Amino acid sequence: NMLFSPTSLTECVREWEDLEKNYQQIQDTHRLYKQKLEEVTKLQNSCTSAISRQRKKLKELTVSLRECKENHPNPKLSAEELEAIGEIEKSTKERTNSFFEMEAFLPKKNGLYLSLVLGNVNVTLLNKQAKFAYKDEYEKFKLVVTVILFIVSFTCRFLFSYRALDALFYFLLVWYYCTLTIRESILITNGSRIKGWWVFHHYVSTFLSGVMLTWPEGVLYQMFRNQFISYSLYQSFVQFLQYYYQSGCLYRLRTLGERHTMDLTVEGFQSWMWRGLTFLLPFLFFGHFWQLYNGLTLFRMSQLPQCKEWQVLMCGCSYMVLFLGNFLTTLAVVYQKYRNNQGKSKIL
Repeated sequence: NMLFSPTSLTECVREWEDLEKNYQQIQDTHRLYKQKLEEVTKLQNSCTSAISRQRKKLKELTVSLRECKENHPNPKLSAEELEAIGEIEKSTKERTNSFFEMEAFLPKKNGLYLSLVLGNVNVTLLNKQAKFAYKDEYEKFKLVVTVILFIVSFTCRFLFSYRALDALFYFLLVWYYCTLTIRESILITNGSRIKGWWVFHHYVSTFLSGVMLTWPEGVLYQMFRNQFISYSLYQSFVQFLQYYYQSGCLYRLRTLGERHTMDLTVEGFQSWMWRGLTFLLPFLFFGHFWQLYNGLTLFRMSQLPQCKEWQVLMCGCSYMVLFLGNFLTTLAVVYQKYRNNQGKSKIL
């Protein structure tokens, strides 16, 4: 047998010796890696403490400057002193933004929601490539699931009318919105700037989908079923439009240096979309008023004598919260942009 011939055995011994040398190198490399990891951890803690101390001192300095201006009215302060105070205040605001950028690369304690879901796991990604890859994967996830939701809602609305299939659709919605809330919390920890309402409305959508999942088969369920699924079909269509066009717009603005690399697409309208994406506004406002219509429909249904299900009123309240939040937030963005444009016109 060739395996036990002297030549083969010699080769095996030589191979083993090479592996031994390589193993020693691996051990050395791993030892160095652990040493560097400890150094990185110390630097992280040092940097976090330094930022915390400086932030506290800046806060105290801001209060002191305010007191200076209040205790010494303008006639008593020279132009140079006022200019110095203005410069310090401007630099303080810039430093706050700088700290936000730094902290995106430092471990931080998870918020309440992430702590409940994941525990005390560090979710901070330590390099830009990893952060951008996670953000990019989040965007793709939204796009793919939106297409799936569109197909399933179309099937439920026009092809099959089974309560089991409806339940599968509602479960998919609950899973989707739950996953979005977790991923968005991780992205916020890593430096993404998402406006409060666009995060909170996913929690409301999760709750609404969960209530629809528990709504038992009956006359009232059938009265609202087609309206809800039609709305979901339209919502998936609008979300697809938003993700598709917002992604292109964000890419262009990031290339020009006008947007942060961790900015995300949202299921609404933000000021940066003003150039090129205003055509989405009619679709968004139509969707907002459909939410209002759903809420009013459910409130009317709750007044019917045969209404015994608590889900009717709960869904009605959820739709009203969604309508008010979405409509007022979008309106505020449009109004603010209009005011800014008016201001620019007056200057010109």
